[in-house]
Amino acid sequence: MTWKEALTDYQYFLKIERGLSSNSISAYSQDINKLIHFLADHEIVISPLQIDGNIIERFVYSSAKVMAPRSQARMISGIRNFFDYLIFEDLRKENPTDLLESPKIGRKLPDTLSETEINEIISGIDLSKPEGERNRAMLETLYSCGLRVSEMIELRISDLFFEEGFIKVIGKGNKQRFVPINAYMIKLIETYKNLIRSGIKAQKGFEDTLFLNRRGKQLSRNMVFMILKELTQKAGISKTVSPHTFRHSFATHLLENGADLRAIQQMLGHESITTTEIYMHLDKSHLKHVVEKFHPRK
Repeated sequence: MTWKEALTDYQYFLKIERGLSSNSISAYSQDINKLIHFLADHEIVISPLQIDGNIIERFVYSSAKVMAPRSQARMISGIRNFFDYLIFEDLRKENPTDLLESPKIGRKLPDTLSETEINEIISGIDLSKPEGERNRAMLETLYSCGLRVSEMIELRISDLFFEEGFIKVIGKGNKQRFVPINAYMIKLIETYKNLIRSGIKAQKGFEDTLFLNRRGKQLSRNMVFMILKELTQKAGISKTVSPHTFRHSFATHLLENGADLRAIQQMLGHESITTTEIYMHLDKSHLKHVVEKFHPRK
């Protein structure tokens, strides 16, 4: 089996069996391609079924010189998953990465914005332009619903259940969840949909897509990043802000205002409560508030 054949089969497995998005599959594939390029550069001719831990260790060591510890740890995890797949398919008996140690990394706390900074960014949107209403609705949706950027740009009109007060979100692994949406957000989306989007001719395949570009197609992730970058600079905010910063801010502000961690987990679409618990590290005062409010001997 060649590396190309193994990688193609692995990508098919990730898509069909694990239901991963194209972005996730691309990230996993990138790790394997780095290993393939390393073998070619060092003229090492060996198949994915015969490669051993010594070669993998050489590859990881060479990568460590140009990669941050967190990126290196993620890459090792990606390669380990690839060989786990080969074992699952009975193509290998052992994983050559088993003896590899990932670099020690601290738990990275997510960057967040204050409510004032959120307001400053959104207030910088030029509503005199047609795309202004769209951009305001998009950023407010990111913040009010805690969506990932991919979930937001793929939001469909048929996913809006305004009478029930929810929107349906397709998250990682094609998993569905329903996220509450407030009256203010409903008004913003309806305004954009009725005044702006109705005047755009949707291209074939995007008739149901909520947020469209001027050509009637779905917005790209990069476009959303660029819109947010310009607004952040306009607001004079020096922090590095991405769409995910709005998602982190959504969770942090809910927690600070007394929301239940389990509820936040459901709204964010986290499989494990452990992932959501990282927000507890941002505001220790929340823990003090919980004890003071709920402990019987207060």
